[in-house]
Amino acid sequence: MKVLDLRCAHGHGFEGWFDSEDDFLEQNGRGLIECPLCADRVIQRMPSAPRLNLSGVREEAPAPRAEARAADLQAAWLAGMRELMARTEDVGEAFAEEARRIHYGETAPRHIRGQATPEEREALSDEGIETLMLPLPRGLDGPVQ
Repeated sequence: MKVLDLRCAHGHGFEGWFDSEDDFLEQNGRGLIECPLCADRVIQRMPSAPRLNLSGVREEAPAPRAEARAADLQAAWLAGMRELMARTEDVGEAFAEEARRIHYGETAPRHIRGQATPEEREALSDEGIETLMLPLPRGLDGPVQ
């Protein structure tokens, strides 16, 4: 099993596990690998060096790199998105209709999420219904590593 450091075209870093280098190249060539943050499928392998412990001497821990801090931010963002998904009801393409029903008291207030076109979002805004657009990566409703 090979663990590869990967990065999407937007600069998000993540790991991928593959049987071999050829397995990575084949999957990437077919567009099967996508960024867990933005779902971008333009993925490149980043250079990585294996860590070999050749002596019993322990090295002093290096200062956190910018990449490590970025990984922490990505992990926090994913945790926040998972929390949002757990605390909201997915109403899908009926978002605008359901938001209106809640706003006008036709149904019990609750936290919802779904899809709306730009025109639907503008119409909701004109009616005084505030919405927030959050692009979520595909697959976030399932396990994301």
